[in-house]
Amino acid sequence: MKNSFSEVKIFQVKPDKLDEFEKIITIIAEEQKQQEGCIDIKYVKRFFTLDEIGKPPRELTKIVKCVKYFSYWEFDSKENYGKAIEWFFKAHEKEIQKLLIMPFDINCGNSVY
Repeated sequence: MKNSFSEVKIFQVKPDKLDEFEKIITIIAEEQKQQEGCIDIKYVKRFFTLDEIGKPPRELTKIVKCVKYFSYWEFDSKENYGKAIEWFFKAHEKEIQKLLIMPFDINCGNSVY
């Protein structure tokens, strides 16, 4: 959606916490959808890599340090995003952080397209 406000989070999950993380984000995503002004929320598990353009991606076969997950959260305004991210931190930051090798990274801004 043009003129929306979006955020991308990067989570580096401990290898022994993958199941727990996926269970938690399933619940959290449903709550995120209910936040005022939320247009969409998606989570992606990085388990493929691109070796050659034009070929299907190759599945990763071993975990070196962590498994990366990405979330994409889109809002109708930065004001509604501000309220929602405050809710997110208050409601879920502690339970998520204990599953990660380091604090999650947040990137946000106005959507271009």
